[in-house]
Amino acid sequence: MLIRREHADDATAIAAVHRSAFGPQYADRIDTAASAVDGSVEPPEVDLIAQLRSDDCWMPTLSMVAIERDTVIGHLCLTRAVVGPFPVLALGPIGVLADHQGAGVGSALMHAALGAADALDEPLIGVLGSLEFYLRFGFVPAARLGITPDEPDWAIHFHVRPLSAYDVQIAGEFRYAEPFYDL
Repeated sequence: MLIRREHADDATAIAAVHRSAFGPQYADRIDTAASAVDGSVEPPEVDLIAQLRSDDCWMPTLSMVAIERDTVIGHLCLTRAVVGPFPVLALGPIGVLADHQGAGVGSALMHAALGAADALDEPLIGVLGSLEFYLRFGFVPAARLGITPDEPDWAIHFHVRPLSAYDVQIAGEFRYAEPFYDL
C-alpha cells in the first residue's frame, strides 16, 4: 500500500471509496439521501468532498489517498477550520473501500495525515466521530482543551488532536468550513 497526495484524476475513485464506505449507513434512509445513478443511496460524504474541493478551506496537500496496485482504496482529507481566531484543521471524511476495511488502511491514512499536518506546523486537528477509533491516534475529548464545537449536540463526539505547534491559547468554539454545515 502507498499513501500519497490526491491527484486531480483521483476524484472519481475517491467518490467510489466514500460510496463504498458510507453507503450502507444510508441504505435504509433513502428519504434523507439522494439516489445515485445506479439507484443506490448516495451518501452525503461524496458531495461533501466535491464541495470542499471548491471551497477556500481546501488544502490539496492534505488530501491523501491509499493506493493498492494502482487502485484507490482509501481517502482522507484535512481542511481549514478555526477555533475562535486561530486557524486549525478539521479531519474528514475518511473512508476505506468496504472490502479493505479492518486491514489498517484507515490507520495508515491517519498516521500520514497527522505527520503531514505536523510537518506543516499546524497546531490542532478536530474531528467529529467515535473516540474509540480516534483515541489511538492521540485525539482527546475537545472539552479537555477548552474547545467546544459550534453545534452543542456534537460535544460528546467531538475530539481534537494537538500537534507540535499547539498552543494552550487555542481555546473556544471550533468551526468547520461551510460545506460541513450543508450536509
